[in-house]
Amino acid sequence: MFSAIPLSRGPINLACLACLALAPPCTWAQAAPGPAGRSPSVVITGNPLGNTPGAAPTSVLAGEALVLRRGSTLGDTLDGLPGVSATAFGPNASRPVIRGLDGDRIRILSNSGATLDASSLSYDHAVPLDPLVATRIEVLRGPAALFYGGNAIGGVINVLDNRIPEDRGLNGSSGAAELRGGGAASELGGALTVDWGRAGAFAVHADAFGRDAQNQKVPRYTPVADGTALDPAREVRNSASHSRGGALGGSVFWSGGRVGMAVDTYSNRYGVVAEPDVTINMLRDQWRLAAVLDKVGGVFRDVHLDLSATDYVHREIEGDGTVGTTFKSRGGDLRLQARHADWRAGSSKGSGVFGLQVENSNFSALGEEAFVPETRTRRAGAFALEELLWGGGTTSLGLRLEQARVSSGGDADPTDDRFGKASQRSFRLHSLSLGHVLDVSPTWRPSASLSQSQRAPTYFELYANGVHAATAAYELGDKTLGKEQGRHAELAAAWRQGSDHLRVGAFQTRFSNYIGLDDAGAQVDEAGQVVPDGTPDAVPLYRFQSARARLQGVEIDGAKRLLDGRWQLDATAKFDLTRGTNTDRNEPLPRLSGWRLGLGLDASTGPWTTRLEVTRVARQARVPAGDTATAGYTLVNLSLRLRFTLGASDAVAFAKLGNATNELAYNASAIQTIRGLSPLPGRALLAGVRVAF
Repeated sequence: MFSAIPLSRGPINLACLACLALAPPCTWAQAAPGPAGRSPSVVITGNPLGNTPGAAPTSVLAGEALVLRRGSTLGDTLDGLPGVSATAFGPNASRPVIRGLDGDRIRILSNSGATLDASSLSYDHAVPLDPLVATRIEVLRGPAALFYGGNAIGGVINVLDNRIPEDRGLNGSSGAAELRGGGAASELGGALTVDWGRAGAFAVHADAFGRDAQNQKVPRYTPVADGTALDPAREVRNSASHSRGGALGGSVFWSGGRVGMAVDTYSNRYGVVAEPDVTINMLRDQWRLAAVLDKVGGVFRDVHLDLSATDYVHREIEGDGTVGTTFKSRGGDLRLQARHADWRAGSSKGSGVFGLQVENSNFSALGEEAFVPETRTRRAGAFALEELLWGGGTTSLGLRLEQARVSSGGDADPTDDRFGKASQRSFRLHSLSLGHVLDVSPTWRPSASLSQSQRAPTYFELYANGVHAATAAYELGDKTLGKEQGRHAELAAAWRQGSDHLRVGAFQTRFSNYIGLDDAGAQVDEAGQVVPDGTPDAVPLYRFQSARARLQGVEIDGAKRLLDGRWQLDATAKFDLTRGTNTDRNEPLPRLSGWRLGLGLDASTGPWTTRLEVTRVARQARVPAGDTATAGYTLVNLSLRLRFTLGASDAVAFAKLGNATNELAYNASAIQTIRGLSPLPGRALLAGVRVAF
């Protein structure tokens, strides 16, 4: 598929207060630190009505802020944003964690469409999205099941690009080129995008990117594998990677709308830190179609249609070159969304949107590490959101009804009795949201939101039965699991005046049926039979089971202009804390970071900007049985950027010094089996340049 695209592989005015918000309605976004004084643009994710103020807390990375934060993975790029951390399974497979929730509870989207990969199945599976070609990344913290389904019960990451052009005003050509090198992994990466069009008629897009990285350098440490200390080292074993990708797309415009299509391909060959002789060879192909009718008339104001199809495969290559396990995921999704005409009742104004979403995926795993059977997942949902602007502010109310079916193909060999006979589970789900933003003043926006969300168990939570190499455990699903349900409440206050802003929020989510992977307290062999402790090659047994749980936390994010003249000086601050408890067992939920406090200082004059950032992460000793405490640490990062012109082109050169004190640090959000093998990166300098033409 997509053989036309060749692939190569190579050897705080810190005064702000804030926010407790929820539901997916619209979002008053706080842009991530960037050029001071720049106003945030309207957020797309979870905001179909296109309004700027809203109840859901959202962070946005775009422009130079995104250029400076780009990491080798989506998790590394977003780690450190309010409420966001990363799974940190080495430098190649780090998936975002939002408020202590990860895996299938966090919906990762590409241009608001499903990615349909295998990253939620296993921590060593990378997300097939490279930040190098992203033009904007939006993070919605808190339940977003209303618009994106039950597996957005914890939040949404939406990676946006311009592969299907939306700018009908482009007349001629434009583009950007970026080159970067260095960092803890001695990477060399680059991307080129080109757009060309005729205003009001058509536009075409092409891009290509690549990245090569070596083993990640870290401060001297003693790796721990399977409880055994290895020889001291200064790099993370088997963490090199080589990725390539590209896309072609185009759109046709007319006075009443547009239609466009894009095809893209992405390949990534990277080492698995947990297994020193295993390499994953991933290939993802995708095509997307988007159509917009923005002058419909009558009952409707506009209609949006999005279609996508994905073909994903990755092969785990053993040290001798043989293929150990092959994972495949094929499927597609459809999203149809229509906004109805506004209505008025006296001084009040109402608007609303409703839509349909269908998603199908087929998954298979063949080989020695296949611990799940061939499965099929079908989801269909209908949603509606109504918003009322009245004298007391803006009130939004949303409802989603969803049907999910998860099927197992059972054992391919009738004589085998591992996965059992073919079976199917069906779930009827619903999500409700209620949000309100008070119109107190032009500078203050208090908000509150309530929601109830439901998620169907995944195919691996239902049908897993086997040794999972990435977690070094025997994972056993439960075919009788019921749907997961969470009730969420959030309060927030947001203040903004010029370049100064403050946002303070608090939230609580209560799960009546939280599905977790828990230690069963037994050792088993490869066949899942209980054996005595100390038996050679035995692994711990973990079961997917449900329990009541509670997550609660606080997030504060602010900035203050300290000096405004020839020199501009801005202070920033952020703080977040998430606390999770399995209330049935009265013990902590796993893999939660300690509280985090970040302080930053930006100084700029003319084309120069420099930033000092200090982040303190507290020791996390509140862990469940079987886990160990993670020490606290302090990271110091420095950056410098210069804006300049090359002929008629705008450019920015940048340099970043990460972990300037070279502190040895471990991520509490990483699973225990990988935490001792993969510390955070050591001191390293990365530099690059980006030219927009």
